[in-house]
Amino acid sequence: MARGDKPADKRVKTARNRTAQSTRWLARQLNDPYVKRAKAEGYRSRAAYKLLELDEKFHVLNGVRYVVDLGLAPGGWSQVVRRKLPKAAVVGIDLLPVEPIEGVTILQMDFMADEAPERLMEALGGAPDLVMSDMAANTVGHPQTDHLRTMGLVEAAAEFAMQTLKPGGAFVSKVFAGGTDDALLRQLKAAFKTVKHAKPPSSRKGSVEWFVVAQGFKGRGGED
Repeated sequence: MARGDKPADKRVKTARNRTAQSTRWLARQLNDPYVKRAKAEGYRSRAAYKLLELDEKFHVLNGVRYVVDLGLAPGGWSQVVRRKLPKAAVVGIDLLPVEPIEGVTILQMDFMADEAPERLMEALGGAPDLVMSDMAANTVGHPQTDHLRTMGLVEAAAEFAMQTLKPGGAFVSKVFAGGTDDALLRQLKAAFKTVKHAKPPSSRKGSVEWFVVAQGFKGRGGED
């Protein structure tokens, strides 16, 4: 291969029981530099780089001691926190089973269950400095429905953050294209000093995901 030439993309052989969609997904994974980098650096998913890039831009991990990870699986975000902040207490929750992560308390349960917030706070042992959410609803293929279902999770995560964060704390959450809904955005702007949207470089260009970063929580009386 001549100097400067790019290595050829890997091609996926078609399989009898593999759909065209799954073949395209597999090809994208095999040729994704972030997937390769995650594997080389020991991260469980390429999503780890989204948090790393958001932290590089917004410094959301500065001075953090207590962290809640909503939608933990497979664990990339919690891995980032543990590597950058080995003394931080981290509690994560997900419906899916998650392989153990050293220093992370994992709850396998539905965050939308009534008892979930209390269980998270008991496990954490203190008010969080950071609530982060990579939750997204399972898609049904209908854009409006998918958006509403995921935004319902975002709203629940934001409500949890505003009920539990320490003053000065931060909330980071995945949202859909178009950003945070107007009503929720007004709530966040009333409760935090700064609220910004970002699409980190590791977020695929074709993806509809963005992230909302709310920093400087004013406390429970911040909306007055």
